Amino acid sequence: METIHLLLVAAIGLLFLTYLIIVKKMHPFVTMTVVAALIGLGTGMSPDSVLSSMQNGMGTTLGFVATVVGLGAMFGQFLEHSGGIDRLALSLTKKFGEDKSQWAFMLSGFLVAIPVFLEVGLIILIPLVYAMARKTGKSLIYYGVPLLAGLAVTHSFVPPTPGPVAVASLLGADLGLVIVYGIIIGLPTAVIAGPIFGSYMAKRHFIPVPEHEMHVEVKNEEDMPSFRLIFSLLATPLVLIFIGTLAKSGLEEGLFRDIITFIGHPFMALSMTVLASFHILGTKRGLSKDQIQEMANKALEPTAVVILVTGAGGMLKQVLIDSGVGPAFGEVIAASTLPPLLAAYLIALAIRVIQGSATVAMLTAAGLIAPLATMLDLSAPMLALMTISIAAGATAMSHVNDTGFWIVNRFFGLTVKQTLLIWTNMENIISVVGLSLALLLSLFVV
Repeated sequence: METIHLLLVAAIGLLFLTYLIIVKKMHPFVTMTVVAALIGLGTGMSPDSVLSSMQNGMGTTLGFVATVVGLGAMFGQFLEHSGGIDRLALSLTKKFGEDKSQWAFMLSGFLVAIPVFLEVGLIILIPLVYAMARKTGKSLIYYGVPLLAGLAVTHSFVPPTPGPVAVASLLGADLGLVIVYGIIIGLPTAVIAGPIFGSYMAKRHFIPVPEHEMHVEVKNEEDMPSFRLIFSLLATPLVLIFIGTLAKSGLEEGLFRDIITFIGHPFMALSMTVLASFHILGTKRGLSKDQIQEMANKALEPTAVVILVTGAGGMLKQVLIDSGVGPAFGEVIAASTLPPLLAAYLIALAIRVIQGSATVAMLTAAGLIAPLATMLDLSAPMLALMTISIAAGATAMSHVNDTGFWIVNRFFGLTVKQTLLIWTNMENIISVVGLSLALLLSLFVV
């Protein structure tokens, strides 16, 4: 009876969360904070215990996530301002040629979304998609879907983007392994959801370049940094984090291992990359110290909402655990025949469909599934794959209650029906393929 009571309170709380976000249009940060408190009180926790649990959840989550997201945003700001993002897309397009430019757009999106939010990457690169579609006379989605797929896959699967960083933090997954598995799973997923699906849909839907297209100036190519430089900067934090992960498990304890793991920690790997971008993309390109500081501050502005919502997710997760809801839910899932990765996926998918926000779906699912991960004593590789499974579930079924749906609708000049057929199905492909590959990889890891 105690388990039923706990799960019932949690279910009512999550339904109330959905009602407040969808019907009352309340901000997710406020909503998740209120619902976390109500679930704690409803399960019998004392007011002091509820407040303490919420504070611990916020602090523990943000201690890691805020740092990684903030540093990643600064890095992305300097790539954008310097023309580095334009350089990536232009160089890849020239390398692949007009006939295979779909692949160039997919890879551009995949690389750009590592340090840059999906919406920002789309705004910067959409003029190149418009130009290519106008030049060749092909449907806009022939080039647009590969770009969207590259952006969306990395945004969901590869840190330091906020979603997988937050889920990894809540589950205690190693960020280096999440990066490795995210890339291994993400690239084939982007191929299927991008060039392959894009070509299929372009044959059935001719979408012209919108008459009132967004005009974003592409920088003079001579003023852009080199492709080799930008690619090296992008690869640096990922490689350092991966090396740090290998050192933790492959080197004997000692000073050398301590140095490698210290440098390979996400904080240090990203900090060194950001400092390098300040110098290479800032000072060496004529920016003053004041301009560099202003750009760094500007980069943090759009991260505030993401960070606060993530912190609220940490509150909810901690209350679910401390109240006993999480462990009770974990016992129910453990007693079922569902594989843990599939269970995590389905929870995230259900929450995503109901309330629309991928971030809220990821955080809530991670909060519910974390006790199960602890109970089953999952290995580091399995925790990384669970992170990706949750992200995959939260990616599916983007529809009219998701802001991403309307951004794509606007930039591509689509009807609602076309957006559902093209964008929503692309997201569904990313979700299903991502989960399938995670399940396949789980057969080969301990």
